[in-house]
Amino acid sequence: MPATALEEKDGKTQGDEIKFATSNESKAVSTAPPVSLQQWAQGTAERLPALAQLSGSVVVIKYGGAAMVESPERTMRDVAALAAMGLKPVLVHGGGPEINSWLAKVGIEPKFVRGLRVTDADTMEVVAMVLMGKVNKGIVATMGAAGVSAVGLSGVDGGLLQAKKVDDEELGFVGEVTGVREDLLLTALEEGFVPVVATVAADDEGNFLNVNADIAAAAIARALEADEFVLMTDVPGILRDVKDPGSLISEVDETGAEQLIEEGVVAGGMIPKVTCCLRAIKDGVQATHIIDGRRPHAILEELFSTGSDKQGTTIRRS
Repeated sequence: MPATALEEKDGKTQGDEIKFATSNESKAVSTAPPVSLQQWAQGTAERLPALAQLSGSVVVIKYGGAAMVESPERTMRDVAALAAMGLKPVLVHGGGPEINSWLAKVGIEPKFVRGLRVTDADTMEVVAMVLMGKVNKGIVATMGAAGVSAVGLSGVDGGLLQAKKVDDEELGFVGEVTGVREDLLLTALEEGFVPVVATVAADDEGNFLNVNADIAAAAIARALEADEFVLMTDVPGILRDVKDPGSLISEVDETGAEQLIEEGVVAGGMIPKVTCCLRAIKDGVQATHIIDGRRPHAILEELFSTGSDKQGTTIRRS
């Protein structure tokens, strides 16, 4: 059975199948009533200019966090919608919750340093098994059920992600991306496939390396010179006040984003995400987006909405 996430209760795994969010479980994210056909038609008509502008665009999406646990099926339907509308999505995924679940099964305690998973040899074995096998193929299967022709890849396949071990013995087998075989991804896109990339790479000696999914996705977006780069997170976007969801910054240019870091508005775990976006923009990506992956249809809302309707943060070139 396709699977991308395990449901856990009282520390025990309840099954190997995907646990899709029910309508009751989704109420914490959105309580909006269903739209009428007339509302849907009006909304679609209003977004036609954006749709026409984005048709044929390459969109790199980093998929991870709570979205993988709460709403995998819904996210795959959104990716299917992008492909049906003529966009070219590339999905790059992590799998932290699933990795932690399997580490617990084999008695390994997860450890993190500066937001990066400490990856010793035993942990690397679990990471490779989970990301390249269970999670990646589960996503491909779920996409297939949503009508998407997807192809599962890892950074190891064809040397898609060239990487070297980071210069920090404390982190173990953590990789730093040194190159991307974008031709492999372009070939898949040209043939009508949606590439689904697991962020495990190999060094020149054939050792598996665990690459942070945000960093890998940004590197892929840069290599493809993607039109849009979307980071799915567990927060609404950049907030001026982290305690106030209403303080969301809907749009900022790269100069403004750098200033937000200097001012301390962007802090903690948001710093590496914004840094990934800024580097992507400097290397040719047209626009980057930080969105709340827990929100229903967050990808579609962000790409096709404008002004006050936007639900995430867009960072554009200055």
